[in-house]
Amino acid sequence: MVNDPGENRILCNLLDKGLVFHVHNLVFDNSSRSIQRGIYVFHIIMVREKDVCWEYADKLDGNKVRCKFCMRVLNGGISRLKHHLSRLPSKGVNPCSKVRDDVTDRVRAIIASKEDVKETPATKKQRVAEAKSPGNLSASKSLMPLDAPSPMTKVFTTVTPMGNSPLSNQENAERSIALFFFENKLDFAVARSSSYQQMIDAIGKCGSGFIGPSAETLKTIWLDRIKSEVSLQSKDTEKEWAMTGCTIIADTWTDNKSRALINFLVSSPSRTFFLKSVDASSNFKNTKCLADLFDSVIQDFGPENVVQIIMDSSLNYTGIANHILQNYGTIFVSPCASQCLNIILEEFSKVDWVNRCILQAQTVSKFIYNNASMLDLMKKLTVGQELIRTGITKSVSNFLSLQSMLKQKLRLRHMFKSPEYSTISSYESKPQSAFCIAIVDDNDFWRAVEESVAISEPFLKVLREVSGGKPSVGSIYELMTRAKESIRTYYIMDENKCKIFLDIVDRKWRDQLHSPLHAAAAFLNPSIQYNPEIKFIGSIKEDFFKVLEKLLPTPDTRRDITNQILTFTRASGMFGCKLAMEARETVSPGLWWEQYGDSAPVLQRVAIRILSQVCSSFTFEKHWSTFQQIHSEKRNKIDKETLNDLVYINYNLKLGRTKSVEADPIQFDDIDMTSEWVEESESPTQWFDRFGSALDGSDLNTRQFNASIFGANDNLFGL
Repeated sequence: MVNDPGENRILCNLLDKGLVFHVHNLVFDNSSRSIQRGIYVFHIIMVREKDVCWEYADKLDGNKVRCKFCMRVLNGGISRLKHHLSRLPSKGVNPCSKVRDDVTDRVRAIIASKEDVKETPATKKQRVAEAKSPGNLSASKSLMPLDAPSPMTKVFTTVTPMGNSPLSNQENAERSIALFFFENKLDFAVARSSSYQQMIDAIGKCGSGFIGPSAETLKTIWLDRIKSEVSLQSKDTEKEWAMTGCTIIADTWTDNKSRALINFLVSSPSRTFFLKSVDASSNFKNTKCLADLFDSVIQDFGPENVVQIIMDSSLNYTGIANHILQNYGTIFVSPCASQCLNIILEEFSKVDWVNRCILQAQTVSKFIYNNASMLDLMKKLTVGQELIRTGITKSVSNFLSLQSMLKQKLRLRHMFKSPEYSTISSYESKPQSAFCIAIVDDNDFWRAVEESVAISEPFLKVLREVSGGKPSVGSIYELMTRAKESIRTYYIMDENKCKIFLDIVDRKWRDQLHSPLHAAAAFLNPSIQYNPEIKFIGSIKEDFFKVLEKLLPTPDTRRDITNQILTFTRASGMFGCKLAMEARETVSPGLWWEQYGDSAPVLQRVAIRILSQVCSSFTFEKHWSTFQQIHSEKRNKIDKETLNDLVYINYNLKLGRTKSVEADPIQFDDIDMTSEWVEESESPTQWFDRFGSALDGSDLNTRQFNASIFGANDNLFGL
């Protein structure tokens, strides 16, 4: 062996790394930094010089490297570069946003191979000892060649044994589905769609050996077929328009490039269909151009079939409304009830004490959701229930979350006083911990939460009714009246607070929500007309007559209408039969008129058309990122046409899916990990500065994790 201790230590290190072998009678040459034995020379192999990943980086001064793809400078040498290129969530390295997929796959295989060949300390000592022995002439270790089967390949074989037992067919199928989701970054909510199980059932019937359609087949043959099927369903729905009429919905959105995108949909009792998406950016303030756009849409559906048009306030509401009312005598223009109700809730949340209550509650939720141990403890005490809720808008989320926190009040108080919490020393010592404990122990805070829930819940109920996709124009008037009465009852001993909230409601109702069509629908709704407790029938009668004059513009169409109104209001003829009376509260108003309105045929036709309409744009999931791709100037014509077809199919499939009875139309199944109830108030730069430590401590929220690994600009549909 080498006599010099320093040389001996160097040699041992080389042996340990598998860079020197066949060692005996060695002579160490300091000048050449080599170990010589006879005529054989074993040079020290520097990993940096031989590592294949150096072709993807430039060596800089010190221990720094620069990625050739994104030009980012990294500290830590080739190891951190590998994790940068692999886009794996480790080592505290920002993932490369421009690396090619083939490079990422190659680097991940290299990392996996090195992980696979790691040995235990005992095994390593034994191997080094054997290598030091003069009689041992075998190589202690060699680098794995790039073309050798990697452990990554082994992981994705068809069947992976668990211990000594192979996977069952059920487990193997579930594992394969899970891999498909993970590899393609699919939202787990996809598994809730009705088509998910249909697909699995259909594949199962084909037996083993089934080969799925190729990407090209999906993009061409099946895209055309499914689009044709969806279009045929739309044609079937058009048949009912002659009786029920339809509502055109103009749903508007402005993206981060200030582009105004308008989605046009048509709704009738059977279902709602998506027609098209239009980029109106260049003409968004031009009333004439927008009017021409709406004219073309109205002509697509036929003016005689359109009862009303619903649009939100982001459009030039007054200008377009005046154009439509002047040019189409029988079409009404109505505000979106969902949007107006959201504005009311938003105004509620701006009241000083309500806003303070929301901010305090968010302080507690952020502390819990940004600490893994705290989150686990909370889930344990709530039996897996989330502390917060995600609604269709920010304001809805605020009040739904307050409602949820109120239900967990006792558990929250117990959590911060529990022995388990005291053992989480790293969190208990944080300044936020003291703030949270003070908040959950404050009775004034919980009184404010209870009060906020009490004033918001009546309007959340109204929002649920008008957002479910069913005809609700006949109910909005009564629902709003009852919601206002709830506030009066709650604040019966506090006139000042009562006035604050009722003034907000009355102002928004008067300026935005009230419509003559809503009043006429309430007058024709049998559950309202024949309810002796309803006091507002007289006040809406004038609006009802105005609507009749609009829908029955000539004396011939109004013949005998007065007598028919009396027959209805006095419950004469078929209106007064036992079946009709029993169905007043249980059957939808439009269907009630269709079944029992024969005693007043003209009024019956008008009533069915009015009561068959929705009063808001729907709160279905909006895939605005998809619409952005449609209108992107960077996409060629072929891709844009494909995306248009995809959005047409996707939107209509979601609109046509059957929702469970228990589903809440104003609340999403999963919480939004990017909301103000979870995400800390940090800039993206601040977040990436602590990315590594956050990963090591499991303090990582979903959006930051996803964006870090996959990048923020993932293309949809692979186009």
